[in-house]
Amino acid sequence: MQDTLSPTLIEKDSITSYSVNTPVKFKQHPDLLKKLTNATQLGNTSKVKVHIDFHTDEGPKTVDTTIWATGNQFICLKGGLWIPISRIIDIRFI
Repeated sequence: MQDTLSPTLIEKDSITSYSVNTPVKFKQHPDLLKKLTNATQLGNTSKVKVHIDFHTDEGPKTVDTTIWATGNQFICLKGGLWIPISRIIDIRFI
């Protein structure tokens, strides 16, 4: 299991420059799916932003943004950017 290092803050628009192909084992927050659903609702109704901590092949990253949709395998951010749920460590409300 990978040790959780402090995630590096990145800009939302740079997410596509990071790959998520190499398998990585880590602990997700136990209530992650509940938090994602709540963040999606608040993002759509009140434009509430969250910190999203997630793993890339280059290491852990964090991004501050609004979640527009949560599916079974991915979340969608503004601009059609996607992050696999399997790579999300946790989210925190700003």
